[in-house]
This record gives sequence, C-alpha cells and structure tokens, in this order.
Amino acid sequence: MQALRGLALLLLLQALGEILARAFALPLPGPVLGLALLLPALRLPPVREPVAAAADMLLTHLSLLFVPVGVGVITHLGLLSQYGLKLLVAIVLSTWIGMAVTALVLRALLKRTAPQPAEGDATDGTSPGGVGRIDKGETDG
Repeated sequence: MQALRGLALLLLLQALGEILARAFALPLPGPVLGLALLLPALRLPPVREPVAAAADMLLTHLSLLFVPVGVGVITHLGLLSQYGLKLLVAIVLSTWIGMAVTALVLRALLKRTAPQPAEGDATDGTSPGGVGRIDKGETDG
C-alpha cells in the first residue's frame, strides 16, 4: 500500500511539473520539473517514506522496464544499422562527459566539506595514525 501511495506521489509531482511547464511555457520538460519539486519534498517524512517504498518496488523489477526498449531496438534494426556508429559515439561521449562532470563536482564538493587541519596539526611530524616520521636531518634521540 505504501508503494502505491509513493507511486501516486511521483505521478502527481510529474503532472504538476507538466502543468507548470505548459502554463509558463518553460523550456524544461514536465518530468524534470516534477523531479525538481520532488527534491525539497523528500525532506518531509510523509513524502519520503512512500516514495522510498515505490523506489524499492521499481528497483526490484527494473529488468522488466528494459523489455520495451529491447523490443523497440529489434523493431528498428534498419535504423540501428544506418545510424548505429553515430549512436555509439554519442552514447560513449555523453557517458564520459557525464562521468567527468560528476567527478569534478564531487571533487569540488569534497574540498568544500573537508575539515581543515587545525594550526599545528600538519607540522607536528606525525602521520594520521599517530606514528612519528623522521624527516631528513632528524635523528632518534
């Protein structure tokens, strides 16, 4: 029951995004606006719990969602043979670009959230494990 409520919420937000996109002639698709509306709504437990149940249900049956795509590919093999190489290049390049952008954003966010060492922490001569290290010119004793 919880999963159905979550699915209804997802569809409601998608419809609301579609209404906003058409009403204000926005250049974004309605489902994208629906996802943008979902993001702040996920902070609320009455929204988060049913949507999580719906997501679990959809992920459990994810392989079934690929069947229509596979049938579509088989149906249009002529187009695939004609534009297959161009499609492959576009898919590979967009995947690489997406991964690179994700890595750069992650790196920037990690730099912003990483704790800064307190004064004296970086120069005390010990490693993070607490074991002293010997620099050039230092001796034991």
